[in-house]
Amino acid sequence: MFTSTSTSIPRLPPSSLRTLLLSSSSSSPSSSPTTTTTPDPTNLAIIDVRDADHIGGHIRSSLHYPSSSLDYHIPELVRILKGKKVVVFHCSLSQQRGPGAAERYLSEREKGKGVGEKEEGGKEVGEEKGGSRQEGDSEGEQEVYVLDGGFVRWQELYGDDESLTEGYVPDIWKDY
Repeated sequence: MFTSTSTSIPRLPPSSLRTLLLSSSSSSPSSSPTTTTTPDPTNLAIIDVRDADHIGGHIRSSLHYPSSSLDYHIPELVRILKGKKVVVFHCSLSQQRGPGAAERYLSEREKGKGVGEKEEGGKEVGEEKGGSRQEGDSEGEQEVYVLDGGFVRWQELYGDDESLTEGYVPDIWKDY
């Protein structure tokens, strides 16, 4: 059975997430050099679990699921993120809420796989693959990360970049 702790969930540097977002927007068929591209991360999901501190900006294309109501939404997240290859959780600093959300997501996902059941071909479902990289269904493996430094670090690097950050209000973040 898969067990995870927040220290076992890999951290994704903001620069790597930026690369993933930009590569997904440049591969979008609607992108053109004359328009601002909007990331369309078909294989990427960014889950923002900030609560009231969600004001002042967010990573473009992220989904907001406040940590205060996350337990209620975890089964829904497992369903909607099923086909995603990369899932990144974050909060303000990614020290507690972000890693905790990633842990709860992984735990619920494993429950849904029916650990101990057999897939077609006789392979056991839900076997640990190392870290938080898990064998999924026919879509392949899903990688789960926590954004290193959270939104605080993200906004320091990319807050003013409208192709990466929406609704950014610099005055809110100047004292962080």
